[in-house]
Amino acid sequence: MAKDDSQDKKPPVDTKKLTMIILAAGKGTRMKSPLPKVLHPVAGRPMIEKVIDASKKAGVSDLRLIVGHGQKLVRSVVEPMGVICFAQEHQLGTADAVRSAQIETIEGDVVIMNGDHPLIEAEDIQKFVKVFRDEKCDLAVVTAVVKKPDAFGRIVRHMGQIKAIVEAKDASADTLKIKEINTGIYIVKAEVLAEYLPQIKNHNAKNEFYITDLISLCLEDQCKVMPIKASAKVAVGVNTQSELAKATKLLFLRKARRLMEEGVLIIDPNATYIEESVQVGPGSVIYPNVFLKGRTKIGSFTVIEPQVFMSDAEIGDSVQIRAGTYIEQTIVQAKASVGPYARLRPETNIGEEAHVGNFVEMKKVSFGKKSKAGHLTYLGDAEIGEDVNIGCGTITCNYAADRKKYKTKIGNRVFVGSDTQFVAPIEVGDDAVIGSGSTITKNVPASALAVARAKQFVKENYTSKVSELKKEE
Repeated sequence: MAKDDSQDKKPPVDTKKLTMIILAAGKGTRMKSPLPKVLHPVAGRPMIEKVIDASKKAGVSDLRLIVGHGQKLVRSVVEPMGVICFAQEHQLGTADAVRSAQIETIEGDVVIMNGDHPLIEAEDIQKFVKVFRDEKCDLAVVTAVVKKPDAFGRIVRHMGQIKAIVEAKDASADTLKIKEINTGIYIVKAEVLAEYLPQIKNHNAKNEFYITDLISLCLEDQCKVMPIKASAKVAVGVNTQSELAKATKLLFLRKARRLMEEGVLIIDPNATYIEESVQVGPGSVIYPNVFLKGRTKIGSFTVIEPQVFMSDAEIGDSVQIRAGTYIEQTIVQAKASVGPYARLRPETNIGEEAHVGNFVEMKKVSFGKKSKAGHLTYLGDAEIGEDVNIGCGTITCNYAADRKKYKTKIGNRVFVGSDTQFVAPIEVGDDAVIGSGSTITKNVPASALAVARAKQFVKENYTSKVSELKKEE
């Protein structure tokens, strides 16, 4: 009987499998912040989230993140995203960080990248990997030509071929003149990484193990090493608060340009702040100094005037949001108008063709179709019917002495006079009229008139008599 040697055979290597190793263990000392560098927000989200999202969209099946400084905080953000974290116990350089990712367990191709590249996109990663595979490389480094190389490692070539990457701190004066830099992104075959990474030495100014030394080691053994040129934006990393602001600005501009390509009119893209997750329909107009965050969704032909802030809002078609308005977790339905200087707080729903005017605040309110609250009003924990008029200075007194909140319910076509207080819980029926200056503490039936205010008392010639008394004194 022939010997069954199936147990001795290794499973075939999946050459199409793509692993990403993201380096995020550094302290980020130049940020001058107690927050781990990769958690600093860029255009509204931690920069590491942007790198992870781009990696996933690019087809990376195995995401490994190297953590160190502030790792508890970093893990709390990335692990819910399906990322496996590996700790770099000591800060001994980039090669040591990669070694922490258990490289012996990886198959296929590996992308190595820093976690502070918030401008990277899935298309960029896919392009680099495609070139790497098409050219049948063993190792590739992504490079870019920049005007001010500063602290970037320089790409040293001979006869057009890459010969080495020299860190700025180890470079000669002539080498520092080179404009082509190392972006910190590498693609390498897993078996090549496993063979050569352990050979890297720490013979340099900082006594650290540099991943860049892979280049010279692979070249010495006649491996195919190739530089892949990319646009300068791929090289944008974040090491200081100034660079953080620059990256944020570039991402906001990118989002604005994409929206304009889809038919959104943005008056000044340089003064508009729209996060990547926001959706805006064609034909809408965005004025300067508008900030749109989170899951905000805006329909078509809607106008957003200056100084508006929105977070997780849903705005319908043909809505006008006037200047200075603050909206969070609110729905504003088609053809409604809000502001100027209104505040709509969470769980509020503004009906079609409704009007919410200046200095009106609402929270947990259902505000019916064609209803109006013109100005200086607070409505909280309320259900307002259709075609209701809420007069100036009206408030719902929803918070009681027992520290509980109670609901106000107002029916359709109710007229509420100015300076009215509704002491909840209370209900007002359809077509009722509430007299101005009333404090309503009892339910009002449909079609009724309710007036609750002190009786007016008039004493004639009062001021003249007071004046005479003062003279006598």
